[in-house]
Amino acid sequence: MLAAERREYLLDLLARTGKVVAKDVAAELGISEDSVRRDLRDLAAEGLCQRVYGGALPVSPAVVDYDARQAVAPDGKRKVASAAVGLVQPGGSLILDGGTTALAVARALPKGLVCTVITHSPTIAAALLDHPQAELFLLGGRVFKHSAVTCGAAAVEAAQNVSADLCLLGVTGVHPEAGLTTGDAEEAAMKRALSARAADTYILASSEKIGTASQFRVLPWEKVSGLITDADPDDTVVGELKALGVEVLAAS
Repeated sequence: MLAAERREYLLDLLARTGKVVAKDVAAELGISEDSVRRDLRDLAAEGLCQRVYGGALPVSPAVVDYDARQAVAPDGKRKVASAAVGLVQPGGSLILDGGTTALAVARALPKGLVCTVITHSPTIAAALLDHPQAELFLLGGRVFKHSAVTCGAAAVEAAQNVSADLCLLGVTGVHPEAGLTTGDAEEAAMKRALSARAADTYILASSEKIGTASQFRVLPWEKVSGLITDADPDDTVVGELKALGVEVLAAS
């Protein structure tokens, strides 16, 4: 099989099954695992897959820059935001991550809700300026422009001095085996720091993120309280997550 044919085969397998296992492909095609890994490296370099140990997973479409992400699945993000707002109790405290789904949550919060919102996103803070009953705490640090959030040592240290009832966290990849992932190491560390300061953490994930992976792990499944998604409840990946004991809140 020519290299171009192997490439198409791998992309088709990824689309059909949601993963590529290098040793299985090598055995099926009668080629070496090194050849398969080489092909996967080339596809990953083009942003067409996310390499993981033993093979590859679909790459998340949510790794593009902040402006571009606003046009990705806006209806799904609004559905997820609407369901997430139901978890915020009057008088409660909320750590709200950055990103476009979190921004949808901020916009969906009732204007008169009495609450405390802690965020490392200037965009989220600005969206809540017209919520007169919401107390705002903005965590400072180096601004990661790709996601319009602060991160790095100063931001992580600031996060360690707050606490909240609930953390609503965004990720770019949601996968039963790879866990919860994002595309930047420092951003992943900041998300872990935020989650650690809340009694409960729920993941905000519109359907295009389900079954995909990015390079850096944020959290394993046992560290979160649940997942909020508009993905089809009968989706295979959703079923695998439920089998792992993950609480999945349907957003519709």
